[in-house]
Amino acid sequence: MRNVDGSRQRTLDAPMHRALLERRIRDVHARLVRAREDLAVLEEQLAVVMESADEARVRSLVAETPLAAHEHSEASRHADAMAKARDALAGTVSDLEHRQDELLADVASAT
Repeated sequence: MRNVDGSRQRTLDAPMHRALLERRIRDVHARLVRAREDLAVLEEQLAVVMESADEARVRSLVAETPLAAHEHSEASRHADAMAKARDALAGTVSDLEHRQDELLADVASAT
C-alpha cells in the first residue's frame, strides 16, 4: 500500500500492534503512577505552605510592621506558586488518564 506521497505504507500485523499498544499502556501507566505520587506529595506540601502563609497573615495583621507584611507577602507568593504547580500537575494526571483510556480502548477494539 502507498501513502499520499508515494512512499510505501508500513502496516503492523495484529500481534505486533497489540504488543506496541501494551508497551505504550505500561509506559503511560508508569508515568501516571509517578504523577499521582508527585501530586499527593505536592498537595501535602501545599497544605503546610498554606498554613504557614495564613499564620504569616495573622502575624502581619497583629504586628503591623513592614517585616511582618513582607513575610506574609513572601509566604503568599510561595503558596500561590505551589498552587499553580499543583494545578499543572493535576492537569498532567488528567491528560495521562485520558491517554491511558484511549490506549485501552484501542486494545479493546483491536481484539
